[in-house]
Amino acid sequence: MADTRDLDQVRADIDAIDREIQSLIQRRAQCAQRVAEIKLEEVLALRERGEVSPEVVYYRPEREAQVLQRIIDRNGGPLEGVAVAHIFREIMSACLALERPLQVAYLGPEGTFTQAAALKHFGHAALCVPQNTIDGVFAQVESGECNYGVVPVENSTEGMVSHTLDNFMDSPLKISGEVEMRIVHHLLVAPGTAEADVTRICAHQQALAQCRNWLDTHWPRAKREAVSSNGEAARLAATTPGVAAVAGDMAAELYHLDRLAEHIEDYPDNTTRFLVVGREEVPPSGRDKTSLIVSSRNKPGALFTLLDPFRRAGVSLTRIDTRPSRTEKWAYVFFIEFEGHMQDDAIRAIVTDLEEQSILLKPLGSYPQAVL
Repeated sequence: MADTRDLDQVRADIDAIDREIQSLIQRRAQCAQRVAEIKLEEVLALRERGEVSPEVVYYRPEREAQVLQRIIDRNGGPLEGVAVAHIFREIMSACLALERPLQVAYLGPEGTFTQAAALKHFGHAALCVPQNTIDGVFAQVESGECNYGVVPVENSTEGMVSHTLDNFMDSPLKISGEVEMRIVHHLLVAPGTAEADVTRICAHQQALAQCRNWLDTHWPRAKREAVSSNGEAARLAATTPGVAAVAGDMAAELYHLDRLAEHIEDYPDNTTRFLVVGREEVPPSGRDKTSLIVSSRNKPGALFTLLDPFRRAGVSLTRIDTRPSRTEKWAYVFFIEFEGHMQDDAIRAIVTDLEEQSILLKPLGSYPQAVL
């Protein structure tokens, strides 16, 4: 049956629906406040009985991943499930801030893709704290100054971020989540800058590599300079004559830059994956990954011996990479990522097998697979 309502009637319906949505959001926020009260009451009760009480845990990565996945699964349109989940992500972020705002360290400065990844994962109610280095992100979380940190770990065209892997060797932190970001690069300049004025192009070395072919074709004579981040490149473009930056939308908006060219990445599916690091282990969500570092004795067939338990158990590997060992010359450690959780029986059996075959085994954590 055709909808015969006129425009005013439809608008009146929308206004009524908006009021209902707002009322439901407020009810959800009240429930979130009550959750915080219950958690605090439980901890205080333990302390009164003289029992060792844990710190109040307000943020539950596995719980949020389950909620977002259910939203996507039950979505009936016309909006796409992921779009609806993004809306709920922000509602959940705002409600969590009523309990306790999360402090999240990220590889800065402002305007980097890592900041965008932090906001995508935690929502805009989180308090994002920029750090100059990946080491700084780890240090902020280890010290307790920040609840979590977000660091890049791999790019679909340029491979692993070795500095992130190296930090896991000595850090007690655990991986508590992952974020995937489609990376779109633009060539950005200060307003009023003409193409002929550009003599230097700045960006993080990964961004320059991801746009190498485009820059070779369109800007072969411009000097390229690797800087600490794309955010820093954008800041330079905004303040230094003759400088253009390779950076994304967030940097363009933050530093009020114009686009000389858009979508200059060499591969249209250019994606970077980020890891969320924290101090606590994450319970199973039902759709998890596990990462670990392992080193084997230097002998023929060593890598096969490490990987064969996964084959026999039918567990899918999602990533394997190598890093030089810091304790033995010409020896290597393997960064292995696979589907499943450390509490799964099959994964426990694999880890037990690896312990017998390796000289170093360090679990880095089990965490929900990226939902958004």
